[in-house]
Amino acid sequence: MSSTKHFIEDSIKKTKVDEFLWKEFERAGYGGVEITKTPLGTNIVIYAMRPGMIIGRGGTTIKNLAKVLEEKFSLLNPQISVAEIEVPELNARVMASRIASALRRNIHFRRAGFWALSRIMEAGAMGAEIVISGKLRTERSRSEKFRDGYLPKSGDPAMKYVQTAVTHVQLKPGVFGIKVSIMPSNVKLPDEIEFIEKEELEEASKPESLEEEVEKEEEVIADSEN
Repeated sequence: MSSTKHFIEDSIKKTKVDEFLWKEFERAGYGGVEITKTPLGTNIVIYAMRPGMIIGRGGTTIKNLAKVLEEKFSLLNPQISVAEIEVPELNARVMASRIASALRRNIHFRRAGFWALSRIMEAGAMGAEIVISGKLRTERSRSEKFRDGYLPKSGDPAMKYVQTAVTHVQLKPGVFGIKVSIMPSNVKLPDEIEFIEKEELEEASKPESLEEEVEKEEEVIADSEN
């Protein structure tokens, strides 16, 4: 099997595992999964708001999950660990699920959209966009966007840094689609320029004193003799 075909098959498998886990553990605040192959098997890290719901009493749930992943997705000797999501508001999966939950409770889509957007930005996101689609107010389907901050739509920053999650919810008017995109704040964009103060430049370029140079030379000689 070529490396390209192997990479594609691994990516498809990971996507299927991700979708399966989201459906199984949406109530646990599922936020994503990392899958890494090792010589001894497969390391799986599941991110969730409530790890205890995935682990289960006495570890029963996570043991059963390991069997399912091995049998259903052919993952060799899966070793599962669960990590708690530190800031749920910066996780696109979690926020998409929260919006879906709000819509199921008959909360108006605009209220749910603005609420989620404000929570994301208050958590420190650089930018975010929420798109809710469906029969929002009329019989004809349409989409409404809620956007704030800086969110690149193309290029390397969009591919590398923007988190995107899509989910659907069945309501009386029909199926509603929810798409959440989040740009975290802890990223350095390629077009960012950092200015250095003149004093810092002068301090960095200041030549070492004669004593410091002699000390360094003596240290080098001592290291070579040892």
